[in-house]
Amino acid sequence: MWDLDRWQEIGHTLSRHKLRTGLTAFGVFWGIFMLVLLLGAGNSLKQGAIDRFSGNTNTIYIWVGSPTQYAYKGFAKGRRVDWNIDARDMLRKKLEGAEVVVEINELGGWQAEQYIVHNKRSGTFVARGTHPEVALNSGYAPIKGRFVNANDYDQKRKVAVLGAEVYKQIFDPGEDPVGQSIKIAGIHFMIIGVYKSIIASENSRRDDSRILIPNSTLRTAFNQTEYIGSLRIKPKNGVSAVKVEEQALALLKEYHHVHPQDTTAFGYYNTEKNYMKVVALFNGLNAFSWFVALGTLLAGVIGVGNIMLIVVKEKTREIGLRKALGATRGSIVGLIIQEALVITALAGYIGLVAGVAILELFAILLVKFDIPGFGAPSINFTTAITALVLLIISGLLATLLPAHKAAAVNPITALQDD
Repeated sequence: MWDLDRWQEIGHTLSRHKLRTGLTAFGVFWGIFMLVLLLGAGNSLKQGAIDRFSGNTNTIYIWVGSPTQYAYKGFAKGRRVDWNIDARDMLRKKLEGAEVVVEINELGGWQAEQYIVHNKRSGTFVARGTHPEVALNSGYAPIKGRFVNANDYDQKRKVAVLGAEVYKQIFDPGEDPVGQSIKIAGIHFMIIGVYKSIIASENSRRDDSRILIPNSTLRTAFNQTEYIGSLRIKPKNGVSAVKVEEQALALLKEYHHVHPQDTTAFGYYNTEKNYMKVVALFNGLNAFSWFVALGTLLAGVIGVGNIMLIVVKEKTREIGLRKALGATRGSIVGLIIQEALVITALAGYIGLVAGVAILELFAILLVKFDIPGFGAPSINFTTAITALVLLIISGLLATLLPAHKAAAVNPITALQDD
């Protein structure tokens, strides 16, 4: 029930002690403000780290490594595995849990740059084979034309997709490259599109300095029919990439007569392992942020409780008079709790709004200045409301002792108090 007199009394009490009220409210404000900023900054760093995976959070890469460590099944120690396209076909048949198994080649070897010519302009860039299954899952966005599709791959078409840096160096600004041709190692390829890395990181320029062509075309046109550079494996939804990696390595070792305990014959990289490390790291950082911010928040709430003890002490005669005139224990307790909740809820709400406003400002600045390595700083709505509710509950609990002391005031003793 709305009690105007009680609200007027609370307003009068708070306005009479402006400095005390302001300092108490600031402690609560600062606690939830810091909680919002810490969680928002943590989410920004986490999103920036996850974006570096370019959507490949469970992809497995396998390539031929160092010479074998053990003699096995009649094969001598120190042998280097000689694999080919048959290894890919074997894994496609036997590897359970894999959705995509494709081979990746690069012209001239890993990261070897090739001489590229367009009319009178030229440059050196990496030419990499690609597949329609993975072209859209590499953190690239088309800015002109299209990516390699299934028909390009199946028909071994001589088509190419240029990275943004390649386009910038061998074409004039604004010139449409689609339908024009470039020469890669003496062979003409028709340009079907231009892509740009959508992940702002130190690797984006390197990614944008590649030319992508169908891997089937690369292997045929440049005499790599039997050779494969590396394998890329994508598990099915819900299947652990770690388990698929173990199965794939076991099958490859058996197929190439490599000792099961040999750890050097194949090199491999599993993005899921690093992804889980990143998630675990930022979950820990998130928990630490909660710990620090809630500690600050708790200090503010305790400050509210202490102030209410002082208020009860100051109002001893007033409370005694109220009880002498018939005020109930509940009305006395309600008055003290209501006054504390006004400070707690109002300061907490302002802190929440101020924190969210600062995060929005940071988000605008990140976009404006194109700062790499960070995602949009944000805080989940449910988390924000939960923090505010916890704050109000904590404020309520902190005022129980002052409210109990107020309700226990003896009216006769209080009226005699000087």
